[in-house]
Amino acid sequence: MKFCSNCVIPETAETHSFSSDGSCSVCNQIDIKKSKIDWKNRKLKLEELIKNYRGKFTYDCIIPFSGGKDSVFALWYAIKKLELKPLVVRFNHLFMRETVEKNVEKCLKKLGADFIDFRPDSKIVKKMMIETLIRRGDFCCHCHTGVTAYPLKIAIEKSIPLILYGAPSAEYSSFYDYDDFEELTVEKFNRNVNLGINAEDIVGMLNERFPHEKVGLRDVEPWIFPDQRTLNVKKIKATYLGNYIPWDVRKQVEIIKRELDWEGDEVEGIPEQYDYEKIECVLQGLRDYTKYLKRGFGRTSHLTSIDIRNDRMKREEAVELVRNHDGYRPHALDYFLKITGMTEDEYYETVLRHVVAPHKPEDINTLKSRKSNKKPKDFDNFFKKTF
Repeated sequence: MKFCSNCVIPETAETHSFSSDGSCSVCNQIDIKKSKIDWKNRKLKLEELIKNYRGKFTYDCIIPFSGGKDSVFALWYAIKKLELKPLVVRFNHLFMRETVEKNVEKCLKKLGADFIDFRPDSKIVKKMMIETLIRRGDFCCHCHTGVTAYPLKIAIEKSIPLILYGAPSAEYSSFYDYDDFEELTVEKFNRNVNLGINAEDIVGMLNERFPHEKVGLRDVEPWIFPDQRTLNVKKIKATYLGNYIPWDVRKQVEIIKRELDWEGDEVEGIPEQYDYEKIECVLQGLRDYTKYLKRGFGRTSHLTSIDIRNDRMKREEAVELVRNHDGYRPHALDYFLKITGMTEDEYYETVLRHVVAPHKPEDINTLKSRKSNKKPKDFDNFFKKTF
């Protein structure tokens, strides 16, 4: 399997391509970000954009929110730097950890903002997790689609025409580059987010797999992306702060820790130095492990590659961290098996049907034997919960 000559991302990474010198497309995008983008001009464009919305509606914008590092920074920036009155909207994926809930409370109190926290039907969520794992090798589709679609529904309902997301895709993937001024559209949702499964597909799939518990379109309504015509008529613009300001996760984490007392936490499968990364979800370690099984790399590969691109780490150090952290069976798998009723063998057999060539995973017994030694401190309490 071929790896980027600069970072540690392999050729199985979605959307990545390689140039003649062996570097990946995302490394090349970051080089452009650092050397060719006029960020002063971009910031002026942001101010011009904001003038069209500030003070003209009940809320100036919507901030889609989880309580993680990117959405917290976006909220801080919108209020403190852009002087906006946002409506904070969270699609709660139902696996929020204790630390992130504490962070949400602190941030909202310190910044002051109205907050909608939507919790979908857990029975539908569980069915979607099982179905999309079987169909696409990804049990997180309910989260990706909900987090993306639900804020737009609120924007339409409350006539709030601006939505500000945080990190741009160009920072981590090659769906877009930094010249695109990425926006969230139906096209992007169908290409990047919903795994090629629309609402009608989901209803049909769930009814086929769970014939005694029929669902209809209204049961999956929170996951349905609004049609583009409605968005156009309502003049809804969903864009990314990272189009206009240089996105730098480490610097932004320093800001939210200092200004908002935001706390990091340990996450399965990644080094302690990345205590800010994906702390929201108790199943994050399993999501990263599932990617490792399919594509041969996990979250530590992703994080160390970001540090390499930003001149904060040598490739040799990254390789060592990846060796010590990617690919270890997480404790979160036990909870996933508990709530879905799948067996461990069924999980492995299901995921390994979605392996991306040329990655060749080891046999199931070997994979099972390589276990994570460290369990995050809040897991035992969380795992006692019924779902």
